[in-house]
Amino acid sequence: MNEMAGAAYWLPIIFLALMAIAMLAYVILDGYDLGVGILLRAANDEQKDTMIASIGPFWDANETWLVLGVGLLLVAFPLAHGVILRWLYLPTALMLIGLILRGVAFDFRVKAQAQHKPLWDTAFFAGSLLAAICQGYMLGMTIIGFQPGIWGILFGAMIGLCLTAGYGLLGSTWLIMKTEGELQLKAVYWALRSLGWTGLGIAAVSVATPIISERIFDKWFGLPWIFLLSPIPLATAVLFLVIFRTLKRLPVRLQQGNEYGIWVPFACTVGIFLLAFYGLAYSLYPYLVIDRLTIWQAAASPESLKIILVGAVIVLPTIIGYTIFAYRVFWGKATALRYD
Repeated sequence: MNEMAGAAYWLPIIFLALMAIAMLAYVILDGYDLGVGILLRAANDEQKDTMIASIGPFWDANETWLVLGVGLLLVAFPLAHGVILRWLYLPTALMLIGLILRGVAFDFRVKAQAQHKPLWDTAFFAGSLLAAICQGYMLGMTIIGFQPGIWGILFGAMIGLCLTAGYGLLGSTWLIMKTEGELQLKAVYWALRSLGWTGLGIAAVSVATPIISERIFDKWFGLPWIFLLSPIPLATAVLFLVIFRTLKRLPVRLQQGNEYGIWVPFACTVGIFLLAFYGLAYSLYPYLVIDRLTIWQAAASPESLKIILVGAVIVLPTIIGYTIFAYRVFWGKATALRYD
């Protein structure tokens, strides 16, 4: 009896951690290639080929993390899955349409005749933009506990735009590392334009969560937590400042052939996403639906979770190993993607 009680307590926490790892990996890894797709419209034809090539070996594997995260939500927390999708059915469907559209466009654009190539470039851009906005909208609605009404919809839409800018920041800083010449300088400009909207989104989430829930307010601003947690927003502000200063200095360096520090904006952007994700996870825990449904209430039976855990223990290291291998093999500057 005690063993079953212990399993009923710890297994939902373990699966929540696995789901969080999968979703964080997806946001960062697929975030930058969604960002590259969103930025595609601002480049010329030759630059578009290089941009696509910079994500070519990675983008398909990056989406595996989304499948893993949603799959864990479905099988480990079936009640939460039903509640969440009841509110997010339409944006989820639109997101899937966007992901399918960009997948089809990615494969067809390289093989299409010259006159049809702009159509597939537009489709890749549109699919990336649609997926990013929908993901941001779903995040916004989750933060406010799926509260109906015009203000909830407007907040979700704003977070959708800000997350799109965040993906644009990830994508542009990725291109700074992976490209050269005029495209690299353009990526610096794109990153600067995305920085402010990304900061606005993080600030909006940081303000909204304690306003929505008194429990979250107490977790952040009660004693001694206000002092213990203060390094998180401070570190986030420092990372934004480092990105801004680096981006301002990079054009002069790049024009002189000096690529020192080109990795700094991307690394700092990843750091910002990590801190934002940690802060959001801390705020929401132990709820999957804010202040309404805990992980223990939503979890499947301990017997089912034990079986699922065996599969997760096999699948997760496999995905991690493949991801590390792919990035190690294909690291370096990107050149135009070709199928000869």
